[in-house]
Amino acid sequence: MFRPKSAAITAIANGHCKGKAIARLSGRPAAGGRPPRSKDRVMTLSNLPSPRTRTAPARPPRTTVAAIAAFALLVLPVVSGCSKESSSQPAAADPNDTVIARVNGVEIRQSDLAFAEEDFSNELRGAPPDVKREQLIAYLTDVIIVSQAADKKNLGDSAEFKRRQAFLRNKLLMGALLQQRSKEAATEEEMRKVYDDAIKQASNEEEVRARHILVETEDEAKAIVDQLKGGADFAALAKEKSKDPGSAQNGGDLDFMGKSELVPEFADVAFKMFPGQTSNPVKSQFGWHVIKLEEKRNRQPPPYDALKDRIEAFVMRKAQTELVTQLRETAKVERLDKPATPATPAMPAPPAKK
Repeated sequence: MFRPKSAAITAIANGHCKGKAIARLSGRPAAGGRPPRSKDRVMTLSNLPSPRTRTAPARPPRTTVAAIAAFALLVLPVVSGCSKESSSQPAAADPNDTVIARVNGVEIRQSDLAFAEEDFSNELRGAPPDVKREQLIAYLTDVIIVSQAADKKNLGDSAEFKRRQAFLRNKLLMGALLQQRSKEAATEEEMRKVYDDAIKQASNEEEVRARHILVETEDEAKAIVDQLKGGADFAALAKEKSKDPGSAQNGGDLDFMGKSELVPEFADVAFKMFPGQTSNPVKSQFGWHVIKLEEKRNRQPPPYDALKDRIEAFVMRKAQTELVTQLRETAKVERLDKPATPATPAMPAPPAKK
């Protein structure tokens, strides 16, 4: 009975999800990562996940030496080796970056473990720290000895290898510049401005806290209305009768919701009611509802500190998007895999008025 949020403050001020049935009825997309896009230039607080939303903790996967070793062999071909000629360490190593091993004269430093761990973001999740450390050292050892063997065969001199090396270098440089730009942009002043602009959009938005009982037929809904008129407790009936398990277990309580979060039939009735009032049966695409309004209020924005991390991520993503867009506008890009687009013919001039 609920649809995707479009109000500025919705996702955060609302708090937790309304339960399995609400998620099922809402059609809300699953959260997931994605690259920055141009529409990230404008932020509303509704495009941030609620700070109260919690997901079930992932069970730590079983990590074995064999599994990590097998995975290392899969990724080795695309990893630049840490040979003496091509070392992952800078020319002047940080004295605070501890050397933890040497393999055929090549140092493995503490910072190398962080680089290596990026290749095992899933495989090592939940592994004990000592197990993780040993697996990463073993992996880096394999990288060094295999890459040294490849050097002896002059595999790094092939044209294909050099093209791949150039691609990886460009990719790393792109990441470094985007990271630098995002850090420069995410100032406290800018994040406060984003927060203030977003809550202004929601400060006058009304929301209601309602309960409902969802049934399949109008006759069932009418019978519930009659029971309520006879003094039955709404919350108790919701637990017993409602087909919405996400709210039924809470006595039909949906918490505070904005008008844009509800299907029109439900919202049109709920926002015209007064606190304590119970509705007649209301038909929607999900069945028949009996609604009880508990409270009305203007939407309450969450505090800045509760959103700071999410705002920072938005500001950084926005800065990256703007940088890429700016560079695209000044770049000369020639597509050689398709014919040039013919120029649009000029429109004929309108005839002169007599």
